[in-house]
Amino acid sequence: MSLHSTLLAVTERIRARSQTKRQAYLERMKRARQKGVERNRIACTNVAHAYAAMPTNDKLVLKAATVPNIGIVTAYNDMLSAHQPYEQYPAVIKAEARAAGATAQVAGGVPAMCDGVTQGQSGMELSLFSRDVIAMSTAVALAHRVFDANLFLGVCDKIVPGLLIGALRFGHLPAIFVPAGPMASGVSNAEKAKVRQLFAEGKVGREALLESEMASYHSAGTCTFYGTANSNQMLMEIMGLQLPGSAFVSPGTELREALTRAATRQAVRLAQDKSSPSLCDVVDERAVVNGIVGLLATGGSTNHTIHLIAIARAAGIEINWDDFNDLSAVVPLLARVYPNGKADVNHFHAAGGMGFLIRELLDAGLLHEDVQTVLGLGLRRWAEEPWLDNGQLAFRPASEKSLDTAVLAPAGEPFSSDGGLRLVTGNLGRGVIKVSAVAPENRVVRAPAIVFDDQEDLIAAFKRGELERDFIAVVRFQGPRANGMPELHQLTPSLAVLQERGFKVALVTDGRMSGASGKVPAAIHISPECVMGGPLAKVRDGDMLVLDAVEGRLEAEVPAAEWNSRELATADLSRNQFGCGRELFTGLRQLADTAERGGATFQFDD
Repeated sequence: MSLHSTLLAVTERIRARSQTKRQAYLERMKRARQKGVERNRIACTNVAHAYAAMPTNDKLVLKAATVPNIGIVTAYNDMLSAHQPYEQYPAVIKAEARAAGATAQVAGGVPAMCDGVTQGQSGMELSLFSRDVIAMSTAVALAHRVFDANLFLGVCDKIVPGLLIGALRFGHLPAIFVPAGPMASGVSNAEKAKVRQLFAEGKVGREALLESEMASYHSAGTCTFYGTANSNQMLMEIMGLQLPGSAFVSPGTELREALTRAATRQAVRLAQDKSSPSLCDVVDERAVVNGIVGLLATGGSTNHTIHLIAIARAAGIEINWDDFNDLSAVVPLLARVYPNGKADVNHFHAAGGMGFLIRELLDAGLLHEDVQTVLGLGLRRWAEEPWLDNGQLAFRPASEKSLDTAVLAPAGEPFSSDGGLRLVTGNLGRGVIKVSAVAPENRVVRAPAIVFDDQEDLIAAFKRGELERDFIAVVRFQGPRANGMPELHQLTPSLAVLQERGFKVALVTDGRMSGASGKVPAAIHISPECVMGGPLAKVRDGDMLVLDAVEGRLEAEVPAAEWNSRELATADLSRNQFGCGRELFTGLRQLADTAERGGATFQFDD
């Protein structure tokens, strides 16, 4: 199958746009690779520090300096359900490395906050910034330079992007991501959403809400809806950065452990074979485009319209929202996973999962097949699925047909002919909207604006019964320079209630929605952000706004002369929940910039 013309055109313009920065990045990686194993040249005192706590046999092996030493960077903590299984991974990896004639060490840990815990709370103001701190922490771990290849243990929201951005600073080394898998299915996501809406309306109490939530989030593993965490896992797989079919295998199973051991053995092989691909070879323009295609084909998290740009820039590659928009026009939607459908990721995996999806996209000419991966050249291996053959890990072709066409569709019969992500532009700025879960009749909203400077103000207005009408909520001063760009997911239940009551409602914000953003139209990441003079700060209550996700329009229908003469509203940054205003976030930005992470949180689009 020949490649789709749009896929080729977008890839070529990314390559041309990135040529200078990409070449400079690859030259740095080439110089680092030519130096060879760093521990062979550093002073004996340094080496002794690095190996002081290792078992005696490992020290004897490493003294010979002829076997690989595998670095482990872990995001383990036991508050994140998705990361709790990682507690036992280092022991498993070390044992498997020894069996393969190598050694392994935990190079370092990175912070890993749970967006589920911090959603709507003060901690969410640090969530996006944590990605950059994770990138720097990863670089700190790898800066010891005593490793021949690296394994990365992380699943959730900002954590995988942060790990990958930091890892790309050491892209001359092979790298494999090792997932932990989703928790078993609990209360359905649809039922959970229903209880949330009833709670927002005051029809059920906190006890019923808590019971529903705990029946949904109930055990170790990733949350089962298709938000940013599971979009991360899809992304690492379709970019060839983790083993085929490994994204959605549940924790605590024999297959899960077998995949972890196999990833370790593969890291050892990559370290031993100096002709094998390193991370800088795997993450190129084609792999980045494959990642965008996967995001669109699955209705993945809008957070990756930020994260993928930063990841790409860490590899010297420049992408922007136009690339997402143009690919979305030709990439079909092949998955219906909550919030784009009723199923969860376990249903998606059982229906055929990533192997089926990747084969369909490859055969449709919508993925680059000739890419480097952690298994060498070619993405076709990712059209396979893992299984245990008499207790031994093996791979077989993914299912020829979807086992549930309500969850996973073939490319010839997609749920939608496009990927459901739109770039919206106009006199309010530029932003993105995910419409794969938005009903067609709700994709164009023309209504008066109601302006809020804090998400709590909107919720309070809803509770007072002041929002029983058509309106577009403008929630401003929510960008990264203002308050860290928190997710505004807690607005969804209130807005969804109003939509179900028959009102035309939408959200426009320079902040973020969760990767689980759903049926309420939301134009997000509006750039420039209000605190930096973005035109969204000109909107006043009652202004007629148009959010048109079909034509890609985001307009205030205000006479041009009046609009141009309006002053920008100013932010009351003292309302930041941390109480330390802009200085905190300015300091964090300066801190993150020192990590050489290649992409800035604050430059989404050019």
